[in-house]
Amino acid sequence: MDLYKKTPLKIYNSLSKEKELFTPIHEGKVGMYVCGPTVYSNVHLGNVRTFMSFDMVFRYLKYLGYKVRYVRNITDAGHLENDADVGEDRIAKKARLEEIEPMEVVQRYTVDFHEILKKFNNLPPSIEPTATGHIVEQLEIIKDILDKGFAYVVNGSVYFDVLKYNESENYGVLSGRNIEDSIHNTRVLDGQSEKKNPQDFALWKKASPEHIMRWPSPWSDGFPGWHLECTAMSTKYLGENFDIHGGGMDLKFPHHECEIAQSNCANGKAPVNYWMHANMLTLNGQKMAKSTGNNILPGEIFSGENTILNKPFSPSVTRFFMLQAHYRSNLDFSNAALEASEKGYNKLMQGVALLSSLKTSKQTSIDLESWIKSCHDAMNDDFNTPVLIAHLFEAVKHINLINDGNETISASDLVLFTEMVNAFVFDVLGLLDESVNDNSDKLNGTIALLIQLRKEARENKNWALSDQIRDELLALEIQLKDGKEGTTYTIN
Repeated sequence: MDLYKKTPLKIYNSLSKEKELFTPIHEGKVGMYVCGPTVYSNVHLGNVRTFMSFDMVFRYLKYLGYKVRYVRNITDAGHLENDADVGEDRIAKKARLEEIEPMEVVQRYTVDFHEILKKFNNLPPSIEPTATGHIVEQLEIIKDILDKGFAYVVNGSVYFDVLKYNESENYGVLSGRNIEDSIHNTRVLDGQSEKKNPQDFALWKKASPEHIMRWPSPWSDGFPGWHLECTAMSTKYLGENFDIHGGGMDLKFPHHECEIAQSNCANGKAPVNYWMHANMLTLNGQKMAKSTGNNILPGEIFSGENTILNKPFSPSVTRFFMLQAHYRSNLDFSNAALEASEKGYNKLMQGVALLSSLKTSKQTSIDLESWIKSCHDAMNDDFNTPVLIAHLFEAVKHINLINDGNETISASDLVLFTEMVNAFVFDVLGLLDESVNDNSDKLNGTIALLIQLRKEARENKNWALSDQIRDELLALEIQLKDGKEGTTYTIN
């Protein structure tokens, strides 16, 4: 069923700075491009949040019935250490330091990237192109921009002329930066740059003699600029104008601003209708940085081998933690926050597990239609996962009340309720039920035995033993609930 026809979706557009009604270019189809990683190191936890955010967007669009082509690139060349087009290529530098081939670096960290995202249950994109696989397309765009007079060649390198472009267009339309202020605040470094203006950016860089990653071009043996690859690949796979472009907030300037400028010049039109940006992840209130030690890798979260967390946390608990914040809001990662999320995650999974054992009645006492609408309204309001999660906890409350005999649900409504809870928890949020493991049967059996012993103690009026079993289980965060149908338990 095409839900998108019944549930209008609003997306915050970074370009207009407003929430806008989402209307795809082609009805029922969505083209989405997300800037992928530069594969020279293990994937950063902040980057994981960005990719997880757009995995959630991808999932919800599919849930609504859209046919989505999701393109996410791999940057395996051209990303220099400095946005001013100076310094070494990040991958080439890593290869030099480790004395291996650059493509060995690319392979190692591409594999790591995929393995980590798979653990977080991210869906693979529809297409995952690489920068090195699209050199020809990038060369053609450079030629086109040169022919139109918006670029120039200096010593074998090609630069985009930002000031020339800004005469007819607005360089800063996305980031809100004023080019005149930028010029005024830029210190001129005579003789230290071959650019006409400091604001210009590289479309092609001539390779120095020691630079390993190089390709022939009409201007020099060199390599493409970092910004150019996304324009080439998004255009090839999604067209000159497509629906959604996503990435981290840190890419808004200069990367995405440069993409807009390149595309406007090459194709004569704005490339994207909706720009989306996921916000930053901090660690204990401070910016994550390897240099300061305020940093943690995803694998270290799962193993517990770190100095920041008190214990290991699973991928689904970590994912649940991240989705409890809106993708556009700042999120602080800490041990206390993970522990709170683990309790919430366990409560949610226990509620889901109870659905299959609920007893049905002739009538339903809860307003199921209103609850479903509330969940849709949350996600249709710029993918508001924290509000959706609040509604899912409301569902857990109803599940427990039905289980205790204090509310009722009909057989047909239970089927619908189960379907919708599972859809939002597993299909949209992308959580996995990690409570199902090799020890679950042993745990259930142990608690069942204690419940039976407590029942016998109560029948023998041994209230002290009955209370002791209840209280000691509660100290272990296992709460017993006495109801008409017997005693059940939840793990807090």
